Amino acid sequence: MYCLQAVIVTESARSRLLDAIEGARLVPLGQGLSLMPVTETRFDTGPLADCSEHGAVAYVEAEYFGGAGTQSAQVWEGGETVLGPLHVDEDEPVPADGSPISQALRRLGVLKGDHFDEFDAVGLGRHRYTDGWLSA
Repeated sequence: MYCLQAVIVTESARSRLLDAIEGARLVPLGQGLSLMPVTETRFDTGPLADCSEHGAVAYVEAEYFGGAGTQSAQVWEGGETVLGPLHVDEDEPVPADGSPISQALRRLGVLKGDHFDEFDAVGLGRHRYTDGWLSA
């Protein structure tokens, strides 16, 4: 089982996000990105558009249990939504262009290289359970 609810931000938008969201805590990912855990059940994505004036920002969610689950993502850049919102439900196949999170990461500039996908390329697998890595 895993549950991920987070904001992923480019280096150029990092300081703006820290200023805009009180108590924001960033964890470095690969390829110049940082991850901010979202611990609230209902997260207001409104400030993310403003933060994206300085660089791309994505909101991602994934919840899986026993290999089945859901995934969602949205990306803002220049104050506007540039991808999504995307959502794949438990009974839906992953689109040919990748999962919502992989598409969002690609929009943030992630290159998958020899990895399975963009999710794997930035090491999101080690952050699959928000409460677990947040308390570490």
